[in-house]
Amino acid sequence: MAASSATPLIVRLVSASVAIANRAGSIIRKIMKDGSLNIVQKGGEGIFDPQTEADRRAQHCIVASLVTRFPGITVIGEEELEKERIEDRQVEMGESEEVLGVQCPSQYQDIDLKDVVVWVDPVDGTTEYTQGFLDHVTVLIGVAVKGIAVAGVIHQPYFNYKEKPVIEQGRTMWGILGLGGFGFEHKDLPQRVITTTRSHLTEDVQKTIDAMKPDEILRVGGAGHKVILLLEGRASAYIFASRGCKKWDTCAPEAILHAVGGKLTDCHNHSYQYHKDVEHQNTGGVIAAFNNHQFYIERVPESIRDKLPTQVPSE
Repeated sequence: MAASSATPLIVRLVSASVAIANRAGSIIRKIMKDGSLNIVQKGGEGIFDPQTEADRRAQHCIVASLVTRFPGITVIGEEELEKERIEDRQVEMGESEEVLGVQCPSQYQDIDLKDVVVWVDPVDGTTEYTQGFLDHVTVLIGVAVKGIAVAGVIHQPYFNYKEKPVIEQGRTMWGILGLGGFGFEHKDLPQRVITTTRSHLTEDVQKTIDAMKPDEILRVGGAGHKVILLLEGRASAYIFASRGCKKWDTCAPEAILHAVGGKLTDCHNHSYQYHKDVEHQNTGGVIAAFNNHQFYIERVPESIRDKLPTQVPSE
């Protein structure tokens, strides 16, 4: 099945993004297999914030594919890269038949390309990628319309990578508001399990988690991976009461989580905005849950909430 001009833009965009994310995952796996990570440091002195050849090449593939297929689209990626000439071999032209087969929600039938911003994290969990925690790594492509995260694609390139015998690696999940989320199965969790940062833990983050009295804490890398744990029911909430993560970390996961009835906000219970001029950092932290989001919001200590600037949605 091929997309036609009659297919709504949001469906064409998500269909393309699924294929593009899968291609990015192949790039990530090949670079790791070849051992050519070519790591450079983006952070200042004393800050471990690596960028690898996988980040650079995966983002170039994603951006080149999107701007070639949707001329005039706004794409914001994590990596600051010099513009390169786009070659045909770098452009992924595939589609997802699963996505093309859906009925587009009526509210997104006629969106305008100028209202769309795509937020891209080519390798979410780069630190874990360099350290061998490969199942933490995801490719994130989030679609915002008029500042709201409405669709997302999460590709997990190393899903099943520990299975013996070796089977096809990788999986992709996606969602659109008003339609639902696909590519995963949710199972109810009887305990209160909190997932949080593996590498950026602070005293305030720990105090916030302690206030929620969890039965278990899962410290993992990558915002995409943390939200996957919520989607599958392996964690109850994702708590990060600190600045740090960016819009490209949360746009795609938020859209999929919201599409299945969950919620992601800052610590003030305000939704993030994703228009092209917004501040990239999520200054108010992240509180996300599949169920009972308000329970977690109410237990963020006031003293910690007051330290985190909110980004009040514009009218």
